[in-house]
Amino acid sequence: MNSDRIEGNWKELKGKVQQQWGKLTDDDLDVVEGRRTELVGKIQQAYGKTREEAEREVDKFFE
Repeated sequence: MNSDRIEGNWKELKGKVQQQWGKLTDDDLDVVEGRRTELVGKIQQAYGKTREEAEREVDKFFE
């Protein structure tokens, strides 16, 4: 799924994202607003992952 589609469907996807990455708060997800790079950064912070690991997880999630 490309970045435009993530942003456009963010309200629908937000719950699924929170199920996948439960450490992310509602405030975190409000900041993300469907932007892939913001989501990757929040996952890095919350889970202590490298940027590459977080990017792979996000890409796999949105396939």
